[in-house]
Amino acid sequence: MSGPYRGRRERVWQSVLGQAPDACGLLITSLPNIRYLTGFSGSNAVLLVTEDQALLGTDARYAVQSDTECPGIPVLLDRSTLAAVATHWRKHFVGPLAVESEHVSLAQWRRIVEMLDGDERRLRTISGVVESVREVKDPDELAALEWACAISGQALEEVISDVRTGDTERTIARRLDSRMLELGADRVSFDTIVASGPHSAIPHHQPTDRPLREGDLLLIDFGAEVAGYHADETRTFVVGEPVDWQREIHAVVLAAQQAGRAAATAGTPLADVDGAARRIIEEAGYGDHFGHGLGHGVGLEIHEAPFFSAAATGMLLAGSSVTIEPGVYLAGRGGVRIEDTVIVTEGQCSPLTTADRGLLVLG
Repeated sequence: MSGPYRGRRERVWQSVLGQAPDACGLLITSLPNIRYLTGFSGSNAVLLVTEDQALLGTDARYAVQSDTECPGIPVLLDRSTLAAVATHWRKHFVGPLAVESEHVSLAQWRRIVEMLDGDERRLRTISGVVESVREVKDPDELAALEWACAISGQALEEVISDVRTGDTERTIARRLDSRMLELGADRVSFDTIVASGPHSAIPHHQPTDRPLREGDLLLIDFGAEVAGYHADETRTFVVGEPVDWQREIHAVVLAAQQAGRAAATAGTPLADVDGAARRIIEEAGYGDHFGHGLGHGVGLEIHEAPFFSAAATGMLLAGSSVTIEPGVYLAGRGGVRIEDTVIVTEGQCSPLTTADRGLLVLG
């Protein structure tokens, strides 16, 4: 696996020079970024990258794991990992050192300066360099995403077929989590959202012991994680036959989601993708009930670049993995969200989550 990681580090280094042309090294503290560039999945790590070298800092708990996951990369074992790597830079390199501005706390910054003999002039700040390279997924990443989404879809299909009135939100969430793990997920992507009745109008509701009742909307937002990569999917169901207002908002959200997927092509501005879906909801009179962005990138993190919103800048890149997830939420009554993880191409995007998007009747 050294080939993909070396290539990723080379692409990141070129991006570093675009922001800090005189930098001679990059200090990385973000664990997802370190995993992307080395394969290391431990909970304590700092990575030093130069034009042609890499050094992984961690502690003795991960001596065997780092050797297994990162063959060919020198490893510095020290419990004071950040200080040890910064000291290594001071002793063995000259020239400016770049750091990830959004991932270094003030305390860490001061510690790095201290290890560089107090010379803050040797530091450069860069932003979003690794994240921008991570946007375009390579074949290994796409395979992990596809498998995570396949597990998620199968688990949902099996669990939802047994849902009945009286089942609680918490019970359904536990069943779904358990089934994803049984099917091969390493873990769940995030805390599974199961929201019934009026709770479905709360976008990030936490499951409770509320039992399902006839007439409830049931919103389920969930995903499996495989090899560090996350699936993200939302479907909305109804317990018993839907009434007119439920059919109406579901139809609006479904049309918006279809428009968002259709607009999600390589080269399209992020704000335009958001706008394609948002216009449908606004024109139906529900604009005030869709308060979040249309979606986000998904990969080693459940929320990563790019991000869709009316104010977003930049455009979609071929090979990026994103979610398309419009919603309408009527406080005190219920809400609908439909979400897919998709791969962006030069033409129509390719959904990795393919469960029926219709308003399926349960119970």
